[in-house]
Amino acid sequence: MSTAFLALCAVVVLGAVLRFPVVLIMFCSGVLYLWVSGQDLGIIVDQTLNSSFEMTVLIAVPMFILAGNVMNAATISERLWSAADALVGRFRGGMGHVTILMNLVMSSLSGSAVSEAAGAGMVATRMMRKVGNYPGGLSVAITAAASCLAPMVPPSIPMVIYALISGASIGALFMAGIVPALIMTVALMAMIVWMARRHDLPRGRAVPLSELPGVLARTAVPMTLPVILLGGIWTGIFTPTESATVAAFWAMVLGVLVYRNVGLRGLAAVFVQSMRQSAAVMLLIFSSFIVNYAFTSEGLSQSLAGYVMGLDLSPVMFLLLVNLMFLVLGTVLDGAVMLLVLVPVLLPAVHALGIDLVHFGVVATLNFMIAIISPPYGLILFVLSALSGVPIGQINRAIWPFCFLLVGVLLLLVLFPGLSLWLPRMFGYGA
Repeated sequence: MSTAFLALCAVVVLGAVLRFPVVLIMFCSGVLYLWVSGQDLGIIVDQTLNSSFEMTVLIAVPMFILAGNVMNAATISERLWSAADALVGRFRGGMGHVTILMNLVMSSLSGSAVSEAAGAGMVATRMMRKVGNYPGGLSVAITAAASCLAPMVPPSIPMVIYALISGASIGALFMAGIVPALIMTVALMAMIVWMARRHDLPRGRAVPLSELPGVLARTAVPMTLPVILLGGIWTGIFTPTESATVAAFWAMVLGVLVYRNVGLRGLAAVFVQSMRQSAAVMLLIFSSFIVNYAFTSEGLSQSLAGYVMGLDLSPVMFLLLVNLMFLVLGTVLDGAVMLLVLVPVLLPAVHALGIDLVHFGVVATLNFMIAIISPPYGLILFVLSALSGVPIGQINRAIWPFCFLLVGVLLLLVLFPGLSLWLPRMFGYGA
């Protein structure tokens, strides 16, 4: 292991401990490696950028970000909250159930856990605290756990990035996340049932059956977006990458023309916000290329693959060890770092063991989502704490049961690959 690579690792560890932005950590560590190893910074960075420009899948990232921001600006969250409340709000702990269902639906419109938490999640948190009198830590914990659904339901920005790294089919990845997302939804709602009894959570208002059709009708138009996206992908009308542009266009149609609550000034603000977020994500991806170049130059990927093959591990044992490593590292590292740095290192071993790339992508995505809600450094926990004013200590105490629950779902996916691969195979993947 060279001095340059040790310097890279030192910057990553120091930046993670000091809670520097992930983009800054990745960029500085990559550039430091090139500088210490005496390589031409201009040539390496130029080659990295040129190779990324050939990856058309990158177009999907800013488009999905734009679609999610327009949906948040168009008050879609409030409409979906009303519909979910009409369906399950009447039960004990009903607002917790409403939060889970609303996030499941909003996940098909955003694709990002952080955006989901900061947008629809804050609507749910306010309602649980002000109307349902939920404890502050519990309300934020429910919102954080529910936001993990976002990257599992298409469109998923982490899955798009994973497809870019691994070469896996984006369409297959999108379909592979649906069944796991439904399993997570059922598990989270079962947890709410248990917590409702433990904390004596209140029941919500029982919406009369006569009002139910009207409430549900208000969500009919937003629900056309996931239908259009998935239907277009599955029928081959457009590619998964092109679906991102369709999503952004349809989101603007809803906000500007249908609901008319996003004016020109509001739309301009959404574009500026989306450009800033997209720039951060793109810089993170480009920086990861440099870091991955360092891993390749050091021969770590090949060494790890050879070491794993020497251990004679079964695919299941390998996945269990990898997930254990991700879960431990996730308490101190951001999920984006693990996705962009560790996954490329592990891919040669994944290939060598014959593990399906789509299955590995779904398992890794859920693992990274658990990481960003895991104390002490879960990103979403800090975001929600800052937005809601709930102390991080209260949130950390309340989130652990949800973390253990999602780890159980993760174990289920590892042991039974068919849960994630069944739907893609129904549409011809791997046939």
